[in-house]
Amino acid sequence: MRYGFMKVAAAVPFVKVADCEYNIERIDRMVHEADAKGVEIMTFPELSITGYSCGDLFFQPFLQERANEALCRLVEQTANTTVMVIVGMPLRVEEKLFNSAVVFQQGKILGAIPKTYLPNYREFQEARWFSPAHTLQYSTISIGQHSVPIGRNLIFKCGTVGVGIEICEDMWTPFTPGTRLCLYGAEVIFNLSSSNENAGKHSYLRSLISGLSSQGICAYVYASSGYGESSTDIVFTGKAFIAEAGEIVEEMERFRYEERMIISDIDVSRIQTERLINSSFKAAVTFHTHDEKFNQLPFKLRSRQESLPMTRRVDRNPFMPEDKDRKERSREMINIQVCGLMQRLLHMGAEHAVIGISGGLDSALALIVCAQAFDRLDLPRKNIIAVTMPGFGTSDRTYRNAFALMEAIGVTIKEIDIKEACLRHFEAIGHNPEVQDTTFENTQARERTQILMDLANIYNAPVIGTGDLSELALGWVTYNGDHMSMYAVNAGIAKTTVQILVDHIAHSGWLDEAASAVLLDIVRTPISPELKPVGQDGNISQKTEDLVGPYELHDFFIYHFLHNEYKPSKIYYLAGVAFKGIYTKAEIKKWMMVFFRRFFAQQYKRNCMPDGPKVSCISLSPRGAWRMASDASSALWLDEIAKFETD
Repeated sequence: MRYGFMKVAAAVPFVKVADCEYNIERIDRMVHEADAKGVEIMTFPELSITGYSCGDLFFQPFLQERANEALCRLVEQTANTTVMVIVGMPLRVEEKLFNSAVVFQQGKILGAIPKTYLPNYREFQEARWFSPAHTLQYSTISIGQHSVPIGRNLIFKCGTVGVGIEICEDMWTPFTPGTRLCLYGAEVIFNLSSSNENAGKHSYLRSLISGLSSQGICAYVYASSGYGESSTDIVFTGKAFIAEAGEIVEEMERFRYEERMIISDIDVSRIQTERLINSSFKAAVTFHTHDEKFNQLPFKLRSRQESLPMTRRVDRNPFMPEDKDRKERSREMINIQVCGLMQRLLHMGAEHAVIGISGGLDSALALIVCAQAFDRLDLPRKNIIAVTMPGFGTSDRTYRNAFALMEAIGVTIKEIDIKEACLRHFEAIGHNPEVQDTTFENTQARERTQILMDLANIYNAPVIGTGDLSELALGWVTYNGDHMSMYAVNAGIAKTTVQILVDHIAHSGWLDEAASAVLLDIVRTPISPELKPVGQDGNISQKTEDLVGPYELHDFFIYHFLHNEYKPSKIYYLAGVAFKGIYTKAEIKKWMMVFFRRFFAQQYKRNCMPDGPKVSCISLSPRGAWRMASDASSALWLDEIAKFETD
């Protein structure tokens, strides 16, 4: 494994019913192909040695014997690979026949797992041939020269990694064997299936697999029988899924007449961390694991040096993945913000709101949220007191956009220039305004906040905060300046997501064409606090991303550090994959240093941040999801980053 990722595969070979020799030939070829691609564990469909649709041929001792012989040859033929292979076959144990999964690696059969639940309804009649797992009376069987542990209580272990196996119908039951295996320590469940095609069945199957991987906080690897199985009464076309913690990460295309295999990298360390965090999962382990003993069987995974690079796609924007429905997610996020603000206004009995408008991204989104909240509360938009407060760094572009947006939305507009007030303040404290330092910048932010707070008193209204999640993570806010409000509607939204949401509104038809064009220009405007004087051309001179780094990198760091709890080396590795060709390793290292240094140093600001809705999977509120001492040290993280190689 490399950085906690385990490469797995689900394979669907051609089969010939009852032709064990042909079937192991196809399996052998695919195992060697998978080995060359770095796969560590792979599964084949249910009864893949014989074919699923043998019917009464399963009773033939000859077929049973030839299946055993074929398995032993397959084990020998694949001994030169490192892949742990899972195949399906009938196993006779004394007077009973079991539909079983057999596991082998490097020339040794590691174990066999009988199917727990046998479908015996509609088109399935497995109880005619097979016995269920609970009727097994033996713990070890002989297959050729191999002495093989057998039973439903088997978990395959390599270090801290646990692998469990179930078969087809097992996953369709109220309390699945896979769920049980998860509670006993399996992070990855492999399912060997023979699921026929029915119109509408596939989408249900997909949701079932996704749900099971979420419920069990596990990975789920599923392979179902394909072409070659009998089509006498039902049709098999091959299905395969790889899921992780509720997300389908890889899926096989159906209805293609060819052998296929899907491969992906499972983040086992993420699963282990999520189980450590999730108190309900730990409680379920306590409630349901006190009466049985499991046999832990060792297997091998590739070392970090032996592992091949991951092939799984890494999203550059994990808050808004490209393969998801961004329109639907955008609508959902905005609605969360709107509903949060509505509740706060209703609780306060407020019929007005005060908000500062800069002509930038954050204030644009916050103003849109305010307007939609007022619409739903049947309050006039004129009750939104929108204040633009030009300062030393206000550009012509943002000034125009601020007014255009406020006019388009139909709010009450106030313009209060802060430059003279700031100059009087500099004089009072003895600061030279020619020295454009932190005092120069923060004075402007605090003056604006004072204006908003005083207007709030006049209108008996809350000040609506506009700062976002990324700014809070980096501490890129002025303490007791833009840091403070009565309700911070963007506090749960990362900067890159703010851009997407504003763009979504621009294309949604909510505003007319001219106003939408303003929003699109806001999206394209360089991000800036505008606290230093503009250039001679009137344009923005102070660009945030030049100072603290690209927000797309920082949001990537935020997500994987806070949501996935990854260590710096893993984040660095994934960033290298996600941003290959966009940022060099040296640039990623540089900005990661900046992120962790600022994140730890600025916790004191987050410890007294105002209320605001959690919108995505991350909240930095000390009352919500993130609690950390203000004087926590970043030394361990920075020391690790310093060692990263950038060649």
